[in-house]
Amino acid sequence: MRFIDEFRDVGLAQKLAQKITGISHKPARLMEFCGGHTVAIMRNGIRQLLPDNIEMLSGPGCPVCVTANRDIDKAIALASLPDVTITTFGDMLKVPGSYSSLQKARAEGGDIRIVYSTQDALQIARENTQQSVIFIGIGFETTAPTIAAAVLQAEKENLKNFFVLCQLKMTPPAMKAILDLGEVNLNGIICPGHVSAIIGTRSYESYARDYGIACVVAGFEPVDILQAIEMLIVQIENNNPQVEIAYTRGVKPEGNLKALELMHSVFDVAGASWRGIGDIPNSGFKLKEKYVRFDADEEFDVEIPPVKEAPGCRCGEVLRGIIRPTECKLFRKLCVPENPIGPCMVSSEGTCAAYYQYGDFDE
Repeated sequence: MRFIDEFRDVGLAQKLAQKITGISHKPARLMEFCGGHTVAIMRNGIRQLLPDNIEMLSGPGCPVCVTANRDIDKAIALASLPDVTITTFGDMLKVPGSYSSLQKARAEGGDIRIVYSTQDALQIARENTQQSVIFIGIGFETTAPTIAAAVLQAEKENLKNFFVLCQLKMTPPAMKAILDLGEVNLNGIICPGHVSAIIGTRSYESYARDYGIACVVAGFEPVDILQAIEMLIVQIENNNPQVEIAYTRGVKPEGNLKALELMHSVFDVAGASWRGIGDIPNSGFKLKEKYVRFDADEEFDVEIPPVKEAPGCRCGEVLRGIIRPTECKLFRKLCVPENPIGPCMVSSEGTCAAYYQYGDFDE
C-alpha cells in the first residue's frame, strides 16, 4: 500500500479483524506501549473488533504522563526565579505537580511560554539575551535528537542564556521494568512506531528471547495496528516469540543511524524516575560533560518542597497496565480534562484522556 487512506480502509480493517478472530484461540494479553497507539486504538474502536480472548492493555508510553512529580516541581521552582523564562510543550502546562502546575505558576507571574520545537526556544533565547531561557526537555528517543541538535546549535552560536532541564527517557528499560514487575503477565507487546524509527528493533530482542514475549512494531493507522495484532497472534499461537516490523514504511531494524549518532554525541545514559514505576537505572539521558554549561540542573540551585501525590489518583497503576482508567474513582468525576488530577488526563496521548474522549464507560 502506498497511500495513507489505504491504511484507514474500513473493509480491510474488518477483514483483518475477522482473520484475527479465526486464528486466535489462546488467551492473549497485549500491551501497546505508545500513547499514540492508545489513542488510535480507542478512537477507532479496535478493542471492540477483537475476540474476547484478546485483552488490550495500555502502558507507560506518554512522556508527559510518566514525568515524576519531583521533576515537575523542579520546573515550577525554576519558573519562580528572577530573569528566567521557561519554554515547554503545551501538554506540560497543565500537568499537576505536588502543589501546583506550570499553568498556575504562569498565572502567578512566571514567564512560561509554550513552544512547538526546540528551535522556538532557541529563538526566544536569541531575542532575550538578558533572560535565562530554560527548555523543559521531556520526551522519549523520538525527541532526544531534536534537543541534541538545539544544544549543538546553541554551542555553535555561543548562546550563554540557553539551558535544558533534561527529563528525557528511554523506552526499552521501562518496557523491561514492566516485564520484571510481573503484574500484568503479558503475551505480546505492540512496540512504539516513532521511537522505533529512531532506535530500531534490536533493543526488543531480549523481550522475545528472555521473556518469551511476542513483539511487533506498529504504525498508527487502524490497518497498521490490526496487522500488528495479527502478527502477534500468529507468534503466540505458534509459540514463536520474536521481533517483527509491521511498520516497514517508517522503521528499519537498525533505526535512524544519523539521529542516533546525534543523540549520543550530546547525551550520556543516566537513571530516570518514572511515575508509577520509580527509579529505573539507565532509562534516561543527561548532557555530556562537554555540554554541561547548558544543563539547567547544574546551573540553577532551587529548593524543591517535599514531594506528594494527589490523594486517590491511580495514574501510576494505569501507566503499568494494572487497571483501566474506569477503575479509578476520580475518573470523569473529580478528574476531567478541564481539571486533571493526574497527568494521564492531561496529555492528548494520556490513557485517561483517551478513555474520556473515546471510551465505553459501561465496560
